[in-house]
Amino acid sequence: MSPKPKGLTSFRESLKTPVFLISLIFAVLFVILGTVLPDFESYMNTTFEWVVTNLGWTFILGGSFFLIITLFLIISPLGEIRLGGDNEEPEYSTPSWFAMLFSAGMGIGLLFWGVSEPINHYDWPAKGEGGTAEAVHMALQYSFFHWGLHPWAIYAVVAGALAYFTYRKELPMLLSSTLEPILGRDNLNGGWGNTVNIIGVIATLFGISTSLGLGVMQIGGGMETLFGFPNNTTLWLVIIVIVTTLAILSTTTGIDKGIKWLSQINMGVAGLLLLFVLILGPTLFILNAFTHSIGSYLQNLMSMSFGIDAAGEGTEGWYGTWTIFYWAWWISWAPFVGSFIARVSRGRTIRSFSIGVLLVPTAVSMVWFSVFGGTALYREHFTDASILDTVMKDEALGFFAMLGQFPFSDLLVVIAMISLTVFFITSSDSGTYVIGMLTSKGNMNPPIQLRVTWGILEGAFAAVLLLAGGLEALQTAAVVGGFPFMIIMFFMIYCLIKAMFAELSGGSLPMERQRIYTALEDLRSERKIQDDVINENEEEWTENSEDQENK
Repeated sequence: MSPKPKGLTSFRESLKTPVFLISLIFAVLFVILGTVLPDFESYMNTTFEWVVTNLGWTFILGGSFFLIITLFLIISPLGEIRLGGDNEEPEYSTPSWFAMLFSAGMGIGLLFWGVSEPINHYDWPAKGEGGTAEAVHMALQYSFFHWGLHPWAIYAVVAGALAYFTYRKELPMLLSSTLEPILGRDNLNGGWGNTVNIIGVIATLFGISTSLGLGVMQIGGGMETLFGFPNNTTLWLVIIVIVTTLAILSTTTGIDKGIKWLSQINMGVAGLLLLFVLILGPTLFILNAFTHSIGSYLQNLMSMSFGIDAAGEGTEGWYGTWTIFYWAWWISWAPFVGSFIARVSRGRTIRSFSIGVLLVPTAVSMVWFSVFGGTALYREHFTDASILDTVMKDEALGFFAMLGQFPFSDLLVVIAMISLTVFFITSSDSGTYVIGMLTSKGNMNPPIQLRVTWGILEGAFAAVLLLAGGLEALQTAAVVGGFPFMIIMFFMIYCLIKAMFAELSGGSLPMERQRIYTALEDLRSERKIQDDVINENEEEWTENSEDQENK
């Protein structure tokens, strides 16, 4: 077996790779077109409508299939396989690991949609009339659905495949490595391998830009709430420049300092904010709604998983606006979040990894929506507070409108904005690491200059999408980036299952045995070389002796 590839450590070498060059050309062209074309927004809207109408069913089936596969990995014998050596310990402690994967995975989205999504579902439910008691329960039920098992299963599939082929098979951390049973070890950086990695880079750019754009809109909403600044494109551009600069500074410190420290601190800040609202808010209603919505979510999981409103029995356009958009967004995020989760998950078994990635963040998301979304629903349904009007005006203001109902509201808004900014930094920082790995042939610590380059382009992408139509353009980017990568995910699953079953059946040696086998082969090779040298020396000595005797 060849030695473990480490990728490119030189920035100049990375600049020459096809993955970097083609991805860079695409990114620059997109930024230029978004800036120059006057009808760019209409093109984005047309694209969104076409994809949702014609391909929406593929996202519905795909999201459910990925969840089924993840559950299978948990309960099957494959779960015993370790992502690394047979006796290897996890690289990061469980609290640090969870904080990092959660900050990279959903931090900004939870702050943006924690109030606005349940309020939207209350006003415009998937089925039935809005503004009713049934709509209150359905609002949390579908919020759990969109932020629960399905998205984290999507992440788990990509992260598990990457971690297995990287740490178990000692391949470079590239998306193409997950297709090694199909492509072959020597073609990971070839034509098809490069194509897979380029699609991963582009999907990551769209996915991360969508999240960063939401963060910018919400930070702008906080500035409007506190200081009265108009939450418009001018303010957004200023925020992008400032926060992107901070993210670039963070990426120069590495994972063990910047991302790890910021993630742990931010989880603490977000947790304190949640406790404050839980204790001073409608606590009994929150606990009752949490309990009821868990039951509704689990009871209706099957029908929600495959719901697409084929016969028009629901609200027209609801599934395309919400479920299909979310599944596409999570899939477009999968190369980014999956690669980052794989990067920090070495040493865990498939089972513990899948349970941690699937169940723990789902539980936290349920608590988050119950506390913040539940508080907003209580205010809207039982009191005179009109959070709905604020959300209809600007969805980025929903979270702050809910905090405005509490004492020390200005302080709470400041804390929320700090948390949001840190989530922005960690998401951007994590994204630069992942794209850096993909464009440096799998180097898990890509050159700083490469990370800085992609950090700047992420900010530029988010700016173009915001200028091209705000939230609608961000949704289009997620959908467009998600579809091609979803196709790759199906091949990933095939290769992962095939490789793991081959290992269990003895067709593929476990990692430690493979290393011993390789070491023995190396010793045999060295011994053969030594024997050849001895034989050559003996022949030469014999010839010299014969020459001397003849003389």
